[in-house]
Amino acid sequence: MRIKVRVKPGTSQEKIVRVEEKDGFDENLVVYLRAKAHDGEANAALVKLIAKYFNVPKTSIKIVRGERGREKVLEFNGAAIGI
Repeated sequence: MRIKVRVKPGTSQEKIVRVEEKDGFDENLVVYLRAKAHDGEANAALVKLIAKYFNVPKTSIKIVRGERGREKVLEFNGAAIGI
């Protein structure tokens, strides 16, 4: 499963908002994070929050595109999430 994420780092609260877009991804999300985009802190916080949201292990999530940008594509390991 692949999802497209737009990250908003440095916000006052952490939350995930679904966005309706028809672009070929399984999910499109906007993720608000408290962590700053510095030394990978926002990426680590993103993986942790997404894992909690989808109830999957953090190790099953990989950032496949956008490691240094705000728009990212995440891929889930199918065996870990029961696909």
